[in-house]
Amino acid sequence: MSIETVSETKCFGGNQGVYKHDSEATGTPMTFQVFVPEHREGEKLPVLWWLSGLTCTHENAMIKCHYHEACAEHGIILVGPDTSPRGPDLEGNEVPDDEAYDFGQGAGFYVNATQEPWSKHFHMRSYVEEELPALVAENFPVDMERQGISGHSMGGHGALTVSLRNSGRFRSTSAFSPIVSPMNCPWGEKALSNYIGEDRADWREYDACALIEDGARIDHLLVEQGRADNFLDEQLKTWLLEDAVREAGMNAAISMQEGYDHSYFFVSTFIAEHIKWHAERLKA
Repeated sequence: MSIETVSETKCFGGNQGVYKHDSEATGTPMTFQVFVPEHREGEKLPVLWWLSGLTCTHENAMIKCHYHEACAEHGIILVGPDTSPRGPDLEGNEVPDDEAYDFGQGAGFYVNATQEPWSKHFHMRSYVEEELPALVAENFPVDMERQGISGHSMGGHGALTVSLRNSGRFRSTSAFSPIVSPMNCPWGEKALSNYIGEDRADWREYDACALIEDGARIDHLLVEQGRADNFLDEQLKTWLLEDAVREAGMNAAISMQEGYDHSYFFVSTFIAEHIKWHAERLKA
């Protein structure tokens, strides 16, 4: 599987790269970013997958998260895909306007769409669970036995559900301001009804709380949520995840941070702590 190098830049002794390839999963070109810390020749490094939120591309976290220094310190590769297939000429992928930021381009929700016209291209679940890991393993010095996953907002939803559906793949899972139950919030109901259809039973595999209720488990989970997040009460509903992990007896740390909102200022404040937490588990 060949990739095209868009850019490569030295950063904290390592390499921050942006790459493009033709995706079989989405049927479109896809762009992703990879930070590879300085390392010995032939050495394989643990990998942390980062999934971004609504309206984001591969670039937002790369510019705003400030993860490079911590990844360099702990010797962790970070990979960040796009959030959806792109292209204004693709059916079902119109450029979003102010009223449609939460659906379509930039809002793939990490699902495999089954409804037309989105079923043609919106296969972000297959992309992040299957195609991109195989591509990264072939082209970068990653140790696929040591994987962690994290994300923000819609990407936090993605990190939780990808980890829950793939038992044993990830040694560590974290999330910032995640949508914990898309079945019970306006963002999720809009996305899932359009991408998956009206049968709510089909939504459960894309809802972290429902997956836990149905028996899925994560061994190590860390969640960070700001109490001043203006999306907390209507969209994120962190307490639903707190209830689910408590009833399941899961090993989870859910921290509510006073005064912090939904922005990358919040994420960048705590990202180094999360990477250190991942490193402790990925290197154990």
